[in-house]
Amino acid sequence: MWRVTHFAFAVLAVMLSGIMAYADDTRTRAFDSRVGALKVHPTGADMLPPVVRLGSGRSIEVSFDMIGDDRQYLRYTLVHCNADWQPDALVGSEYLDGFNDAEVEDWAFSGATTVPYVHYRIVIPDGNMNPLLSGNYLLKVYEDGKPDDILLQARFAIEEGAVGISAKVSGVTDIDYMQAHQQLEISVDGGDMLNMEDINNRLIVKVRQNGREDDIRTLQRPQYVDGRGSNGGVCAHYTHMRPLIFSAGNEYRRFETVSVDHPNMGVAEVVYADPYYHFRLTDDLPRREYTYDRTQQGRYRVREINAAEPELDADYVVVHFTLAMPELADSEIYIDGDLANRRLDATSRMHYDNDAGVYRHAMLLKQGSYNYQYVVVPRGQSLGLTAPVEGNFAQTADEYRIDVYYRAPGSRYDRLLGSSTVMSIQ
Repeated sequence: MWRVTHFAFAVLAVMLSGIMAYADDTRTRAFDSRVGALKVHPTGADMLPPVVRLGSGRSIEVSFDMIGDDRQYLRYTLVHCNADWQPDALVGSEYLDGFNDAEVEDWAFSGATTVPYVHYRIVIPDGNMNPLLSGNYLLKVYEDGKPDDILLQARFAIEEGAVGISAKVSGVTDIDYMQAHQQLEISVDGGDMLNMEDINNRLIVKVRQNGREDDIRTLQRPQYVDGRGSNGGVCAHYTHMRPLIFSAGNEYRRFETVSVDHPNMGVAEVVYADPYYHFRLTDDLPRREYTYDRTQQGRYRVREINAAEPELDADYVVVHFTLAMPELADSEIYIDGDLANRRLDATSRMHYDNDAGVYRHAMLLKQGSYNYQYVVVPRGQSLGLTAPVEGNFAQTADEYRIDVYYRAPGSRYDRLLGSSTVMSIQ
């Protein structure tokens, strides 16, 4: 039986469990249970990866809500990180023009919502701080006077466009033929900027699929190098390499909570139980066949069907997920997507209901259009597997982001020479 009260308390417990931080974990996340709808993307392009080019005039937008009636006086700072997203040895004056501590000045109260909140927005670069170097950046937000109590952190990157990146994706791989995997071939054109030593030994190539943080592949050396780069320069080729073979997965599942008046896409029932509206999604089943759809590779967009300003007028609702399948031994099932900031932890873990014979989970989410999928993590591992619930199908439309880093001899930081995104289906 569906019990909204039980799941409302479950949501609160999961949110509170997310307050504990880990010093070496720089992934985008909220540390405070009051933070909701944390999004990071190029300004005006919320369906793109959080990467912009240095000096292009483009900016990164970090937006979030603080649930409650009162405005909090918030500040933020930036940390420069290496290619592995760990803080490097640079000080703020080396990578920023401006002070590395600024007030969050863009904020507004929510409208006539059942759950009150204050919406905040940070844009980088802005008049307070402007990045001078390419690379990985970690933004941290905290309350005024409490710089050690981080409320949230968000990753983004700034690239130079200094190298050419070309790539193609195929379902014909070194381990199967149009079945369960996809394989990339990547070329990095160093032009006249990089010499043979640089391109052979000093490049670090990172590849991720659909924005997932649990399976980032790292390439330290190319398969081969030739002189076919632009302007007679060198070009590195990464082909027939096992790290470039990915499980293909399936198209992401979708649901919409854009109206509290009636069920929307993927929703079976909407009820109100003070203080929240509750959206019970249609029961999900494991998929044994490819499901054709065109999704946003795990992203979401805040929406309310009647709202002129969704960021302020969309409400927070409890979304109930049900996955009908037998319990898996020695494994956990998680909900993957930007709705959980790609974290496979208590915020996204499904719990097995022995009486009903199903997995359940509830999340407090802002109204909108959402993508999600289920991944299975065997005990003692960290990689989410799509095969057990979603299946793997070579025809899936997957998005791959390719980042090329370079550390010059004697340098103290990793430059991000270029970043590119390629789809498996054009």
